[in-house]
Amino acid sequence: MLLKTFGWSFAVTALGLIAAVLYGGWAGFGIVAILSILEISVSFDNAVVNAGILKKMNAFWQKIFLTVGVLIAVFGMRLVFPVVIVAISAKIGPLEAVDLALSDKDMYEQLVTDAHPSIAAFGGMFLLMIFLDFIFEDRDFKWLAWLERPLAKLGKIDMLSACIALIVLAIASMTVGANAHQHGGIHVDKAQTVLISGILGLITYMIVGGLSGYFENKLEEEEEAEHEAEEEAKRSGKPVSAVAMAGKAAFFMFLYLEVLDASFSFDGVIAAFAITNDIVLMSLGLGIGAMYVRSLTVYLVRQGTLDDYVYLEHGAHYAIGALAVILLVTIQYEIHEVITGLVGVILIAWSFVSSVRRNRRLAAAAAKGSESDAKAEVSSGV
Repeated sequence: MLLKTFGWSFAVTALGLIAAVLYGGWAGFGIVAILSILEISVSFDNAVVNAGILKKMNAFWQKIFLTVGVLIAVFGMRLVFPVVIVAISAKIGPLEAVDLALSDKDMYEQLVTDAHPSIAAFGGMFLLMIFLDFIFEDRDFKWLAWLERPLAKLGKIDMLSACIALIVLAIASMTVGANAHQHGGIHVDKAQTVLISGILGLITYMIVGGLSGYFENKLEEEEEAEHEAEEEAKRSGKPVSAVAMAGKAAFFMFLYLEVLDASFSFDGVIAAFAITNDIVLMSLGLGIGAMYVRSLTVYLVRQGTLDDYVYLEHGAHYAIGALAVILLVTIQYEIHEVITGLVGVILIAWSFVSSVRRNRRLAAAAAKGSESDAKAEVSSGV
């Protein structure tokens, strides 16, 4: 089971590390290994959230997620994305950006750093909306009940998540505008860039989330219709198929997962520049990490881990909220990538431990109940 789920990840790791040695020697090997670990730690919350969505898909779409999805994640976000943001921010062609990444690595890193405010504002707003929509929803299981109960009551107010997100964005843009400074005699005012990028992140969330929610509801309706059709088929002997809508629904949920992965990748791509400005080593390291995140997602689904550890999803979403705040803060201030990686790991580990304790309490209560029932039967002479 483990080899079947992580087999491709192990293979890509071996090939990636061999390529790193051939390209950059043992120093390149070390950089790629560090980047891989960084990507896994930063994106572990991504795997937990993805698993919550992927478990609603059938085996076919889970396989698509591990194949086509990996190509999009590795080549799209970890290789093409850094080049695209440099091309857009520097107003140069993509091919010229690739040449710059390979020939003038210091200039390439500077251009990516200059593009960070727009990236952080877009990704921060997208992730913040995911977090806010989660904590404002009334759920059967509450991890931090003292906090989640009042927030669930507040969540009954329409559009509260969007209002809070826009307030946060306004504060971020005004803070940047108030602290605009001089670089080489050129006045740099990031406020407009932050504001527009953040609004685009909010719009992207609403469009993608709205579409995925719509088709997720359609999928549930279709599952009910399919169940009714099966019952009818048993009675009439005429089989009825209801696969088309389920396929469309799964396709849009797959797109939603890809956008989620892209948003989670922002911090990993930016943090990678703190370790190396070599685009080849960066792509190798982040690509290996992305493979493990994919495999871990499927493992969580197939093992039913989310059902056994009910607070894991809470921990992942709190990690998303923390990451959103960190991204928005890094628009103005520098935060070490170790902090970014550890925050998510700590929150998820905490939620896992809480889930284990809950399961033990339930098991102890069940055992105590069984023992009480047994004593009652003995005393009644049964």
